[in-house]
Amino acid sequence: MLQEGQTPRIYSVQELTEEIQNLLEERFDFVWVEGEISNFSTPVSGHYYMVLKDQRAQIRAVMFRLQARYLRFIPEDGMRVIAQGRIGVYPPRGEYQIILDYLEPMGVGALALALEQLKKKLAAQGLFDEEIKRPLPFLPQRVAVITSPTGAAIRDFLKIIRRRFANIEIIVVPVRVQGDEAAADMVKALDLVNRDLEVDVIVLTRGGGSLEDLWAFNQEDLALAIRGSRLPVVSAVGHEIDLTISDLAADLRAPTPSAAAELLVAEKEALVNRVSEMRDRLISRTGLNLKNHTQRLEVLVRGLKDPRKRFAETWLRLDEIHTRLVRITDLIVRNLQKRLRTERRALHLNSPAGIISSMRQRLEFQKISLDRAIKGQLAGKQTALSLLEKGIQDLSPLSILRRGYSITRKLPGRNVLRDTSGVQKGDQVEVLLAEGELECRIEKVEEKKRLGDLLPNS
Repeated sequence: MLQEGQTPRIYSVQELTEEIQNLLEERFDFVWVEGEISNFSTPVSGHYYMVLKDQRAQIRAVMFRLQARYLRFIPEDGMRVIAQGRIGVYPPRGEYQIILDYLEPMGVGALALALEQLKKKLAAQGLFDEEIKRPLPFLPQRVAVITSPTGAAIRDFLKIIRRRFANIEIIVVPVRVQGDEAAADMVKALDLVNRDLEVDVIVLTRGGGSLEDLWAFNQEDLALAIRGSRLPVVSAVGHEIDLTISDLAADLRAPTPSAAAELLVAEKEALVNRVSEMRDRLISRTGLNLKNHTQRLEVLVRGLKDPRKRFAETWLRLDEIHTRLVRITDLIVRNLQKRLRTERRALHLNSPAGIISSMRQRLEFQKISLDRAIKGQLAGKQTALSLLEKGIQDLSPLSILRRGYSITRKLPGRNVLRDTSGVQKGDQVEVLLAEGELECRIEKVEEKKRLGDLLPNS
């Protein structure tokens, strides 16, 4: 309340905004807010802009690029989140907003949400398609294992390899398999193996752990490096229930490191047994084929005749064919000669000279007929033209003038007079006759008379 005699303080817009800014920022320096994201956008600056709302209210929020790059997931419209930040006022628009430092989805962890988002993104790009995955070699001679050299995974892997096929060469490429730099280590290791090592297959492996422990195997860069490898890649990460991005991108996924060794290398004893079995089958099959061919040979030997008899039969057959060929040739020649004579007579009857003579006579007759028709047409057209000329002459104004009529025009405008209303006494007129002209002056103007009164009596 103002005391008597006091005057109210008048704020400028800037002063009032600054007062509100100071009150809000001092009172709400650190707040947690629960709400639903809407109007989410990411401009080229890399900052995250959004609105947090519930059923009754909404507030603008911004997360700057420096804090946004630490998020494990990408915010989306409709996502319910818990946000932490401080209240700030933007004086140019007179708006208050939350400047966010932390964001976490409700109902699901940030890592789990980020994993699902990355799965959808890479699946849409085709990185998980079965059609692009490469087959593994049947019995690789050299295997590169990218893993921690001190972990349980490499010990389990080597134990199975030595038991199943001890003479396969294993090259361990040491990397970190946990932490922020682990994914970059594995990408470099994949590049190193593809570029410098002569191996048949690559195994990417580590033991089990939580989602956070296995997070290095859920990176987009690692998935792209696996698909970019020229060598087939086996991913064996964690336990059977663990499924990482590297498992989905690899050419083959093994549920455990031990299973990777079992899938990659067959047992030596099983291979020896298989070779022995194949040898026995080959010996048995070869003996059977030899027996069958021997029996077939005996049958052919018994059925083989004296070659001289076969030659004699062949000569007789040739003589018979020769006789038939001569007879058929003679018949064909006679038929062709008969056909030739027929064609010659037909050609004589259809001689071009006779055809030309006939066509010449026909052409001469048509020429005479055409000449007569043209002359008749010309005579008719000439008669019609004469009649038209006579009609035109009869309708000519000169013909009318020759019958005693004249054309009267008023001077000086030379306007044709059709009645007496256009002149008066003293006017100059010009009278056109069939031959010559008269220039006259009007002495008397009479009223209009009928044309019949002017004509002479018949």
